[in-house]
Amino acid sequence: MTHTASVVGASGFTGGELLRLLRGHPAFEITQATSREYANKTVGSVHPNLRELDLRFSEPTDLDEVDVLFAATPHGVSMEHIDAFRAAADTIVDLSADFRLDSEDQYDEWYDGHSRPELLDESVYALPERHRDDLAGASLIAAGGCNATAAILGLGPLFDDGILAGDERIVVDVKVGSSEGGASSGKASSHAERSGVVRPYAPTGHRHEAEIEQEFGCKTAFSAHAVDMIRGAAATCHVFPSEPVSKADLWSAYREAYDDEPFVRLVAGGSGVYRYPEPKAVAGSNYAEVGFELDPSNGRIVVFSAIDNMMKGSAGQAVHAANVALGIDETAGLDFQGLHPVGAP
Repeated sequence: MTHTASVVGASGFTGGELLRLLRGHPAFEITQATSREYANKTVGSVHPNLRELDLRFSEPTDLDEVDVLFAATPHGVSMEHIDAFRAAADTIVDLSADFRLDSEDQYDEWYDGHSRPELLDESVYALPERHRDDLAGASLIAAGGCNATAAILGLGPLFDDGILAGDERIVVDVKVGSSEGGASSGKASSHAERSGVVRPYAPTGHRHEAEIEQEFGCKTAFSAHAVDMIRGAAATCHVFPSEPVSKADLWSAYREAYDDEPFVRLVAGGSGVYRYPEPKAVAGSNYAEVGFELDPSNGRIVVFSAIDNMMKGSAGQAVHAANVALGIDETAGLDFQGLHPVGAP
């Protein structure tokens, strides 16, 4: 069965990734890609890797009726246009922050409020590794933030196994590439300013912290750094469990969580150059790498996770969630393994 699909906000980096994935997907047919700035231009003129896609951008005010609408728009757009989106499609997958959180109070605290809070109960957080059962048949899906996705995948097995209860010290440090700022990012993301840096840009108060705390019911000390790469988010999480933990306990928890997951690879020590999770190893793919190390002298577990922020942290996660929601094979359209060797991801 083929499902028609549209991408609203298709001229951005994430919109381009959605188009790339949907073009090669066996169960989706792209019928519309919208862009206010590039209306009537060919998709290939903006996304050169898609030059052979016979499609032009159209105005977002004139939406085609489709089975699935992917909204790759800035925060605040989807909540204002959700009625038009729902009139055009049975299933909405939103890649902004508009429907990620559960309550109006959270949006008052972390964002600038919410104009459609009555819909928050309907929305399902997209990360299939955590919300697969809720995603089946869902009509309003919210893809998670890339930094939150990396941290949640890293920490999840510790909570699921009871190693963490939620009242422990948890410190999350994320290094992220320049594509997180989007295609219209400002001076700080220009090559001259970004090249060579390891720059703290959100030492405290990053909005993705809310998603981590919502997922686990805990407090998290979260910091983010901009680093000299294009694709990728790497989370290093320092946790201090209340009871001693062995390496065997950790392997048991992570294997239980991820042995059957098609897009999570456990990378914890071992041999070779890439002994721990590395964004370069997953660039362009929907895979996440997760690993850990035990520091018994300090009662600390160090958890590592790495994703491509535009794939597992956005477009890939969105397509994965749509597959689950529509009963399509989960891995459909997402089997690209990445490249090695590869330059700066």
